[in-house]
Amino acid sequence: MEAREIVFDFLDGYDLLGAFWVTVKLTVFSALGSLIWGTLLAGMRVSPVPLMRGFATAYVNVVRNIPLTVIIVFASLGLFQTLQITLGGGGDFKVINFRLAVLAFVVYTASFVCEALRSGINTVPVGQAEAARALGLSFGQVLRLIVLPQAFRSVVNPLSNVLIALTKNTTVAAAIGVAEASYLMKEMIENEAQLLLISGVFVLGFVILTLPTGLILGWVAKKVAVKR
Repeated sequence: MEAREIVFDFLDGYDLLGAFWVTVKLTVFSALGSLIWGTLLAGMRVSPVPLMRGFATAYVNVVRNIPLTVIIVFASLGLFQTLQITLGGGGDFKVINFRLAVLAFVVYTASFVCEALRSGINTVPVGQAEAARALGLSFGQVLRLIVLPQAFRSVVNPLSNVLIALTKNTTVAAAIGVAEASYLMKEMIENEAQLLLISGVFVLGFVILTLPTGLILGWVAKKVAVKR
């Protein structure tokens, strides 16, 4: 019992679960926003309207080649401190930066969701879309009723990889003061002489967050796979 107390004594006074809970919230909110925006972008990328295709193509090619840290810092310095955009009209500095971090993650991750979905759309036989159009369905109806349901089923694994990457990318939010796991880890390393032990605890925490995600979504992918 004494050895155990010595090993975990450095955790006293730190809200470890609270920090990982912030990481979970960042991941969940960002994942939902990225899925919505990424799906819209994927629809625009295969749209018959040249302007929409051009916008989505330019967006994806530009955003996914910008470092995430740059996007995060711009959200804080550019949107909040320069333009006074708070995304909710109130809250303290940490709350506002949390919202801005979610926005930055959505902007960035949606480009990867879009490309994953577009690859799924390309797996749907063209004849199905043509048959639906022959029946009088509009492009939006074909996409919503015929193409996207099959596309989502075929890209569960790629989307799970995007989700895992997003979970790990939330550590970048520490750059603007969001008190997630890596922010607490930095504080603990500065205050405690337990570098390897602290790092091990946070590595274990992220493994606990990401490993079940990959296993569960891998199982889901097998269950919903489209039989060709």
